[in-house]
Amino acid sequence: MASFLKFCLFFGLTVSAAAHAQSPDPTRPPAAWLDAAPAGEGSVEADGGLRLQSVLQPHAGKPLAVISGRTVALGGRVGDATLVRLSEREAVLQGPEGLTRLYLTPDVHKQMIVTPSTRKAGKAGPVKETP
Repeated sequence: MASFLKFCLFFGLTVSAAAHAQSPDPTRPPAAWLDAAPAGEGSVEADGGLRLQSVLQPHAGKPLAVISGRTVALGGRVGDATLVRLSEREAVLQGPEGLTRLYLTPDVHKQMIVTPSTRKAGKAGPVKETP
């Protein structure tokens, strides 16, 4: 009886492991990004532009950017352009046409949220205790 239970447990774990192995990778880039595979060194995407995919700013060493699938160090080259500035959300390239700014989230527009003050201005003094 114990060997039958061990067999059932082993079979159940094997089936669940196989099902888990076939599940999609949540860290994999979208399919549209994979279809536009880079054609070679310094290549651009099908729409003619570069895409900033990641920014790495280590405590020691040069900051890195992943631009259209290629890792570029600060001061490195992407085609005819040089990576001249890098922040946590932006990469700036200096090329023959001038500066090009690439953003991690180009479709997101940030806006400052102003919250109303909980106390009226001009009222100084201690705050009343609540019962």
